[in-house]
Parts: sequence; structure tokens; C-alpha cells
Amino acid sequence: MQSIYYLYNTYLADTFKLYDKDDNGHLDSKEVDKIVTQMMQAAEYLGWDVTELKPVLRDMLKAIDIDSSGTLTQQEWIQGGLNNIPLLVLLGLKVAEKDGQHVWRLKNFNRPTYCFVCQNMMLGLRKQGLSCNCEFINDNLFYLIHEHIFNIDMLMFFCLNYYYLIVVVVVSIFPVKDTNPLLVFVNPKSGGKQGKRVLRKFQYLLNPRQVYNLDNGGPNPGLQFFQNLHKCRVLVCGGDGTVGWILDAIDKADMAIRPPVAILPLGTGNDLARCLHWGGGYEGSDLTEIIKQIEKSILVKMDRWSLHVIPADTADEGDPVPNDIINNYFSLGVDASIAHQFHVMREKNPQKFNTRNKLWYFQLATSETISASCRNLKECLTIECCGVPVELSRLALEGIAVLNIPSMHGGSNLWGETKSAEKLKKRQEVTVDPDALEMCSQDMNDKLLEVVGLESVVEMGQIYTGLKSKAHHLVQAAHITIRTYKTLPMQIDGEPWMQPPCTVSLLPDSARSTPAHPKDFQWG
Repeated sequence: MQSIYYLYNTYLADTFKLYDKDDNGHLDSKEVDKIVTQMMQAAEYLGWDVTELKPVLRDMLKAIDIDSSGTLTQQEWIQGGLNNIPLLVLLGLKVAEKDGQHVWRLKNFNRPTYCFVCQNMMLGLRKQGLSCNCEFINDNLFYLIHEHIFNIDMLMFFCLNYYYLIVVVVVSIFPVKDTNPLLVFVNPKSGGKQGKRVLRKFQYLLNPRQVYNLDNGGPNPGLQFFQNLHKCRVLVCGGDGTVGWILDAIDKADMAIRPPVAILPLGTGNDLARCLHWGGGYEGSDLTEIIKQIEKSILVKMDRWSLHVIPADTADEGDPVPNDIINNYFSLGVDASIAHQFHVMREKNPQKFNTRNKLWYFQLATSETISASCRNLKECLTIECCGVPVELSRLALEGIAVLNIPSMHGGSNLWGETKSAEKLKKRQEVTVDPDALEMCSQDMNDKLLEVVGLESVVEMGQIYTGLKSKAHHLVQAAHITIRTYKTLPMQIDGEPWMQPPCTVSLLPDSARSTPAHPKDFQWG
């Protein structure tokens, strides 16, 4: 330890002489500015976020000036530097010679600062030199681990709120008895800048081992970390596509249990969040209250469906199918055409689609109304449900939608409401009679899908605004087969593609538990 101290002391003394150009034994403001410039360059080289770093460095050096004289003596420089690890790093001194020692990287910070392990407020020289002296944080972290975690591999363990510590262990949590840990996944790209803000807030509220940025390795690191827990809940912060991604990852993960999944909806659409009463979008309300609402939420079962697409000509593959599991809906025709045009435009010009997505959809819908590219859809396909053909000749349709949940297009209920007194007591495997269909209600856990027909973009707008109560009921069934005879636009849960002639089969896959909030709850 004495040799390391001597090394630091000598290095700081040599650095002082290097910047003391006039050899007067003091570092004046111009010389300090040169030091700040040098440290900024070092920070950029190390890959730090330097957006707000310069004023922090100035405050750091100002704090070293103990007598507030406006200049730094060699004694002040050495004494302050020995107690300031970030300063040593930025001056080029390697401070981690072996595993278990601290390697600091500057992060965004607010006041006060708390240790993420013991939750005690950290002490130190202003914003710099913050440290926690609890029994769980020291240079021997490799050997001394929190009583509720244990060493299973080499990776990263988060230590402080505003600096993170690259140390020696991946940890696995043994939750406190009678607790239900929350695992949070955040898509930082959802909702414009909203996703990034939510990520930072959750990292402050929870242990960072519970909060995962989906841009950094996807959901697998978090699921692996929680895989041995027999009681936990998952919160997905993002849109319907993000929710589907997490559900698929949970299916593939080797977890002790399938945890229920709650949703914090970000961005537009969010049909699954709407029908589970989490609302159409997060509006900045207190995340602490949201966590409490998740704790009080009730569990509901939701059907999931397998999508099988068999091309009529194996040589004509078309676009890849985005997913093979349906959570929300499957559709083809007019609405899928609009979604596909939007997708193609966004892929070519992503910078134009950061915010005004609804406006783009409106423009594309107007264009589709004029072109009517999917007219006479009944001549291009047939539908068969549980061996029963569905009659389409009486309707002039431009779109077909297969529904698992009572929300589509960002809040449209295409099936419509059914009065409770009219609901059928016994579910039929297939119902095609028009009068009987009027009494069939939707349920996310009835092992049935509802199929509706859409006449045009105009009808879609009428249903969305409430001018029309529902689309055309075609069938309610447990197995659905659609055969197409020309290339058509299709979409699954909002993910579109162009599909050559094929046979599409929708079959039951699985049901999973999903937290639903009481109906009177709204974000914000």
C-alpha cells in the first residue's frame, strides 16, 4: 500500500511541475484550464459521456483549492488528487492493478447520492470522491459480497448511483422472504426520448440489476439473472412490438416459472396495454406510484396463437415473416398495406420518423383511399375455419383482420361491444351464422379468434372515431386457415410484410398470465 501511495504522490508531483509553466509553485487559472482540456481529451479517449463533464471538472479542481485563493499549490494538488480517483484516471494513472479494485466511469448525477447496495447516502468531497464505507463495498469486493447475492460468473456489479463499478462478479439474487422482485425491460427507442428518461428513472428507483436497456444485449441478460427465481414480475416499457419480443424471449428462456408481464406503454398504438387497462401511453407520472399499481394488479390469462405460412410456390419466398406468434392480431389487405408503406418509408428515411408518425399514417391512409389497392379482396382469397368455409361473396371487402384482443389501430374495437345479457353461455368451436355472431363476445382467454372484414380506409376511420360501432363480423373460431392467390400485404401485431400466394394457418399456442389493472386506471 505504501508503494502505491508513493507512486501516486510522485506522479501528481511530476504532473504539477509539467503544468506549472512559470515555475512559481502555483497553478493559476490558465494552467488549470489546460489541465481541464487535457482531462476532457482523456475522457473522450476512454469513451466517457463528456456532454456535461467540463463544469464538473472545473468544480473538482476548485474544490481542491482549500484556501480559496484561486490558485493551486503543489500540496493542495497532491492532497486533493490522492483522494480523487476520477482525477487520477483522467491524468492517465492506472488505478486498477488487479481484480476487485475500482474502475470509475462518470455518469449523470443528481443530489444526494446513494449506494445501490446498502441504500445509505454516500459521503465525500462535494460531487467527487463519493464513497460508501458499508461492509459490502470495499476493495475486496471479489471476496465480500452482499448476503443476498452470490458469485456465479465474471462480469459487472453496480456499486454507486452516479459511477458504475466494473468489478468481478455477476450476481444472482436471493429475494427477501415474501417479496416479489420486479424485472424491468426498457426500450430506449420507444416514444422518442421518453424511453431514455424512463430508463434513467428506473435505474435510480431500483437496484440496477433489475433494470435492463434492451439496446444492450436484449432481454436475455435480465432473464438469465432472474431465471432461478420462483416468484417475480416483469415490466416491459415500450410498444406492442417490444412486449411481443419479451414474451417470446421468456418462452425460450430456461426460467423456473413464467413470470407475469405488465406494460408501461411508450409511443403510439399500444393496443395490448389498452385492453389490459394500462392505458394508451405513459405521460410522465410518478414511477413509484406505477410500481405500487403493478403490485396491486390482478392476473389475467391471455391466449397466444401460432402463425404458419406455407408458400404456394417455394421458389417465390417474398419477405420474411416477422414473427410466428400472434399476441394481438393478424391482418391482410388495406390496413396492412398502409403499415407496409409506412415501414418501407421509415427504413429508407429513419430521420423523418422520430415524432410525427400519426401524421404519416394519415397521409398514407389518404393515399390508400384514392388508390384502393386491395379492392375485390374476396377474389384473391378464401377462409376456412375448423373445416367450415366462410362466405365472402356478399361483401365488398378491402381488408381482413383476425383478432385476439379487443383493440387494434391504436384503440379501435373492430368487433364491437356485446351486452352481457346477450353473451352466449357456451362457447362454440366455430360460429358463422350472422345472427349468432352478434351475440358472440370477445375474450382474451376463450381459445377463440374473431375474424372481421373491412370495407375501406374510410370505415376504419369511422370505427376509430366512434361513428361506426364495429366492422363486419365474419366468424368466431378456434382454428383458421386463409388461402391467398396473389401477393398481398400482411401484418402480425403491427409488423408488416409482402406475402406471395400462400396458406396461412392460425392455431392455439399457449396462454400466459398478464397483470391487468382495474378498468378505472389511467397513466398520468
